[in-house]
Amino acid sequence: MPSRSEDLRPWRVETAGGMLIEWDLGIRMDDGLVLRADVFRPAAAGRCPVILSYGPYAKGLPFQQGYPDQWRRLTEAHPEVVRGSSGRYQNWEVVDPEKWVPDGYACVRVDSRGAGRSPGFLDPFCPRETRDFYLCIEWAGAQAWSNGKVGLLGISYYAINQWHVASLRPPHLAAICPWEGAADWYRDMSRHGGIVCVFWDNWMRKQVITVQHGVGDRGPANPNTGQPAAGPETLPEAELAANRADLRRAIVSHPLDGEYHRERSPVWSRITVPLLSAANWGGQGLHPRGNFEGFMRAASPEKWLEVHGLEHWTEFYTDYGLGLQKRFFDHYLKGADNGWERQPRVLLQIRHVDRFVPRAEEAWPIPRTRWTRFYLDAAAGTLAPQPAARAGAVEFDALGDGVTLSTPPLAEDTEVTGPAAAKLFVSSSTTDADLFAVLRAFDPGGREVDFQGALDPHTPIGQGWLRASHRRRDPQLSTEWRPYHSHDQAEPLAPDVVYELDVEIWPTSLVVPAGHRIALTILGKDFERSEGGLRMTTFANPMRGSGPFLHNDPEDRPPEVFAGRTTVHTGGARASYLLLPVIPA
Repeated sequence: MPSRSEDLRPWRVETAGGMLIEWDLGIRMDDGLVLRADVFRPAAAGRCPVILSYGPYAKGLPFQQGYPDQWRRLTEAHPEVVRGSSGRYQNWEVVDPEKWVPDGYACVRVDSRGAGRSPGFLDPFCPRETRDFYLCIEWAGAQAWSNGKVGLLGISYYAINQWHVASLRPPHLAAICPWEGAADWYRDMSRHGGIVCVFWDNWMRKQVITVQHGVGDRGPANPNTGQPAAGPETLPEAELAANRADLRRAIVSHPLDGEYHRERSPVWSRITVPLLSAANWGGQGLHPRGNFEGFMRAASPEKWLEVHGLEHWTEFYTDYGLGLQKRFFDHYLKGADNGWERQPRVLLQIRHVDRFVPRAEEAWPIPRTRWTRFYLDAAAGTLAPQPAARAGAVEFDALGDGVTLSTPPLAEDTEVTGPAAAKLFVSSSTTDADLFAVLRAFDPGGREVDFQGALDPHTPIGQGWLRASHRRRDPQLSTEWRPYHSHDQAEPLAPDVVYELDVEIWPTSLVVPAGHRIALTILGKDFERSEGGLRMTTFANPMRGSGPFLHNDPEDRPPEVFAGRTTVHTGGARASYLLLPVIPA
């Protein structure tokens, strides 16, 4: 048996390209468990700031090996990503040490409890994980080679848990940059509008269980060390299953927001660390909402928002993203006088049909926004500036293609940038109804204008979701442009009775050209196109408009309740409308 000090020693220490690399260094948690970390730092003596990440994707699994589809798309379209780097130490959704260590940073990657080389019970986003993350930050800040300042940087999982751990206020945490993450385990991630998102069950099977600690020799090997990336022991399948949470069961068995979800969500009033929150317009289903909420609601006096497009792994690694990240961390981790304090609080890459145009703003939502109502007219099938004088209604099969209403061709270029919402008067033939609200654009020839999203290559402009029985709003947090639902009780519908519903449509941006039309599609199932569909090995379903963020769990959506007829009422006293954030030219 190794001694308590021996089991913390790295498996191997080596130098390469001016870096000192410690493989599988041990970090002891307060319950005695030892997590494993790889540390990349300057070979020259001296203290340096730390960029740290903690997550379940196996620190020894290279990007190009574990996510070959994404790596190929990234490097073929953006060769700058591998310029100046061998790529040997590049991992999925975290920084490349060869791009950071030469600038005087230490990069620390920790396999989360139960994943990769770290033993323990695998339970993503649970309070124990957040506590581990806190302890890893404090360990890194206290090392002899550290200057005591730790920054957090990473995409998705490595962004989500930044919000969570920042709520615990680790003393050595100096700055965070959650890049295309999420925050609220209920609203952003597991239950959109109260509806179960099946992504997490698929994600667990396709991306996490494959590198669970104990997969060992049945899993991938780290080409830099020759060691199993999910080892060192190889455990039987039954033991692996008993050593991880059943994420789908946990989500399905907690239909209302409560302690389970709050333990896996930030406490905004406790987040005071300097932060740069980076969102993606095309991240519908996971990657924009939490970044906007974090910027708006975190108590940090020093906070910035950046929003971009393209695939969700792209701008993190390009010179654009790398330059932004380094300016931020140079300022807060090195004390560099680089003018960061003059950085615009909001930097938006405004989306056009063929390009992105950068623009600085002073706040979010944009203060000069003209909140503009487009009223639904069921009889005409239109979105109009004035309510229809006469009442109307349109009925659709809840599991069919729904209904689409659109504006006339726009007289001038119209920028829509910000959060949107739909106030809908709805009745159902059953005791509930799921509403999927999809914001779309069509060119003068009637062809839909879609976009490369964070994952799906053909995303619409925006999406929103609401289960009608979850229609109650939180009066303190709700605004007309961002209805905030409490999700603390279910109030079934009386069949064929009309209810007023407010659907949150996640923030978006598009300058819609003159002659184009803006449309709203309302349906009772996921928006998916019938043709095509990009497939990637790390996702379960082809992507046809909603990416991997589908809502088809049969236990959550029994057909006797959710396969009925839904009616949207318009005009007169039931003037349903779409609220859009129109930005003056």
